[in-house]
Amino acid sequence: MQRYPRDMTGYGATPPQAEWPNAARIAVQIVLNYEEGGENNVLHGDAASEAFLSEIVGAAAWPGQRHWNMESIYEYGARAGFWRLHRLMSDLPVTVYGVATALARAPEQVAAMKDAGWEIASHGLKWIEYKDAPEDVERADMVEAIRLHTEVVGTPPRGWYTGRCSTNTVRLAAETGQFAYVADSYADDLPYWMEFGRRDQLIVPYTLDANDMRFATPQGFNAGAQFLDYLKASFDALYREGGRMMSIGLHCRLIGRPGRAEALREFIAYAQGHEGVWFAMREQIADHWAQVHPHQRFVRPSQMDRDSFVAKFGGVFEHSAWIAERAHGLELGPAHDSAVGLHNALARMFRSASQAERLGVLTAHPDLAGKLAAAKRLTAESTAEQASAGLDALTDGERAEFATQNAAYTEKFGFPFIIAVRDHDKASIKTAFADRLANDRDVEFAQACHQVERIALHRLKDMLPR
Repeated sequence: MQRYPRDMTGYGATPPQAEWPNAARIAVQIVLNYEEGGENNVLHGDAASEAFLSEIVGAAAWPGQRHWNMESIYEYGARAGFWRLHRLMSDLPVTVYGVATALARAPEQVAAMKDAGWEIASHGLKWIEYKDAPEDVERADMVEAIRLHTEVVGTPPRGWYTGRCSTNTVRLAAETGQFAYVADSYADDLPYWMEFGRRDQLIVPYTLDANDMRFATPQGFNAGAQFLDYLKASFDALYREGGRMMSIGLHCRLIGRPGRAEALREFIAYAQGHEGVWFAMREQIADHWAQVHPHQRFVRPSQMDRDSFVAKFGGVFEHSAWIAERAHGLELGPAHDSAVGLHNALARMFRSASQAERLGVLTAHPDLAGKLAAAKRLTAESTAEQASAGLDALTDGERAEFATQNAAYTEKFGFPFIIAVRDHDKASIKTAFADRLANDRDVEFAQACHQVERIALHRLKDMLPR
């Protein structure tokens, strides 16, 4: 099977109502990354010095050497930046992404985090890159990170964020069964669920845009005012939409500098000046979401074997299972696990079929309110559809009128009159019948095919949860 694992649809056009506590319009979530002392350093057993997220423009790793300037920049985050931010936010609910080895080298900072009531989530064992790490190495580091975190903090972490992750990271974190949420995603403005085997893992996505890391990247923020303007614009958009989550990413060595910290102070005051703002830790958001929007599993079309897929969806296009057979061979994925998504895959096979094959689909449809309906020999789907427009309760005169029009239509076009009756009532069906009898065959063939697709979409909406 060709299967595409990425979910490019998410919640689609209608995200769920977040139902934040106290009817809040927005959840504001501040993350303080504590990485100082966990970065790449030969003192930590690494092959080279750190080169990521610092004031040094164009920094490069120094193999086998300590980088004094880089080290002192990280030390500023621990020695000064952290305490400035702690003073600023000690009365706010904050989530710390704590690198386990960095936390182990910062007992006073950990005590201050706990005194403030902040959540301390895990930011991995070390602040290093995992993109090329073998799966067993990353798994072992994750296990050790949880162990060391629990030892240093006193409680195990309920949240996980690697940051410099691999394609295995989220799955490995889920497989531990440890975490109320995993944050290694930037894919949404709301939490969402992912399935890994029998494990349903909540994802509380993070941000790289409303993030002070852009002070240390090309085309990022050059001044605190730019950061403030961006945070305010993000807040305003999400507040206006309502029911969204705003993540803000901070680093002790970056936003902790005095020229930048004032921007954070001003933004907090700005957000607090609005009604209906819920400042929350990520574990609070995760717990709320799990309670209000628990995961609901269903049989996903993209994961079904061929026989099961055809058995379930082979009748969506009337008596034309070949369409489902061909669609199963497409590159299906999460985007096709909804009615609209699966309809697109099936319709592609119908549209790309020969004219003779499509004609066969048209002729497989019963006459509208015809003999098969009277004899109760329609499929269950057709019976329900015709009943929805009252075609199961026609007068003798109406039935005779339909019979006359069916005969005239079939004689002219070579296939029965087809209409998605759920889009109509009895009166509009009669009008459409008369109007379409005036079409030429090519126009009517195209219209009949369009109606077949509409019928299929309605049927799929009855079969799938969204």
